[in-house]
Amino acid sequence: MTPEETARQAAGILDELEKAVVGRRRTLELVLIGILAGGHVLLEDLPGLGKTLIARSFARVLGLDFARIQFTPDLLPSDVVGAPLYDQRSADMVFRPGPVFTQLLLADEINRTPPKTQAALLDAMGEGQVSVDGQTRMLPQPFIVLATDNPIEYEGTYELPEAQLDRFLMRLRLGYLTTGDETAMLRRRVDRATEYVELQPVTSPDGVLAMRNSLEQVEISPDLLDYIVAIVRATRNDAQVQVGSSPRGGLALVQLARGSADGRCTGSSTRCWPASGASRDPGRPPRAPACAGCRGPRCPRARWSWCSARCWTSGSSRSCGTCVSAARPGVAGGDAPVPAVAHRGPRRCCG
Repeated sequence: MTPEETARQAAGILDELEKAVVGRRRTLELVLIGILAGGHVLLEDLPGLGKTLIARSFARVLGLDFARIQFTPDLLPSDVVGAPLYDQRSADMVFRPGPVFTQLLLADEINRTPPKTQAALLDAMGEGQVSVDGQTRMLPQPFIVLATDNPIEYEGTYELPEAQLDRFLMRLRLGYLTTGDETAMLRRRVDRATEYVELQPVTSPDGVLAMRNSLEQVEISPDLLDYIVAIVRATRNDAQVQVGSSPRGGLALVQLARGSADGRCTGSSTRCWPASGASRDPGRPPRAPACAGCRGPRCPRARWSWCSARCWTSGSSRSCGTCVSAARPGVAGGDAPVPAVAHRGPRRCCG
């Protein structure tokens, strides 16, 4: 599968998801990018905001086997990964797999179970396998965990340690719907006269794996790698950050950048941000976005791969709104300062 095919597939997935999930397009995009990047996602927010609905909808639209674990204080590790049981007919111990042997697992309220049970799941997330009684069993592929966390109740909960949170590629908060989106959600419910929306599968497990593999065709410019390293190192040197990002964090940012480019670039699409040039050659793989701030059609004169973090697109036909030049301040968008992480030599955005 090519990146262009992945982009079209991703657009179809998001369109189908929006039939059930109203007003969450950006959240759905981020979850899909996390899935394409091969990671797991933690949804942390108040009850009733659609976290479980998002997980169920993704399982249906992606054509994946689905299982749900409701985490409670008395849940044991064997309830998650499975355990050997005695079979009277064969007079032998037979392994009965737990709910973790699925393709998309909803770990509901993961902070309500003791650390021992949390560790059993997080080990499976990190290794993609389960070891019981000296035998290692591989989990189905793709294996995706969408976990939910209730941040408002602390009695009877066990907060995830930072080291365990590192197993999640993304940690998202949904927030409340806007007035218009909430009204549209209520109107859809009244019009369909049924509680649930029937979603149709857009792809299959093999299709999800093919979409993941297409990320390896997305080019990463050297400037973007330098920028990622600068971000990671800044977290280690900032006095406000107790523990900085590990090298795993840099690898995650690379895959997320690829997933973002893979899911958005469609040949001539104006939502594709090339690392150099105003438009991308359809015969070449798409580049991951090198600009830290642009989120729209790039300036037709944009020829360089480094922009200020304050860069945005004004829609002008001539140049970006506040692009700056590190070599010659003021040529494109004024004398706005370039962030410290961008000072890696004389580069410019437009001009």
